[in-house]
Amino acid sequence: MNITLHLIPIVSLIAGIVILIMPRLLSTIVAVYLIVVGLVGLFGSGNFLR
Repeated sequence: MNITLHLIPIVSLIAGIVILIMPRLLSTIVAVYLIVVGLVGLFGSGNFLR
């Protein structure tokens, strides 16, 4: 059985729900999201999920 984790859609969904609940956190959530996506892009996602 092979289970694949798609991290970016899950993070996006959670961030969207949190932004709806607390809109003042928008800039912080966007900044953290962009940093994480940038790091994954730089270092490659293949090493994290295998």
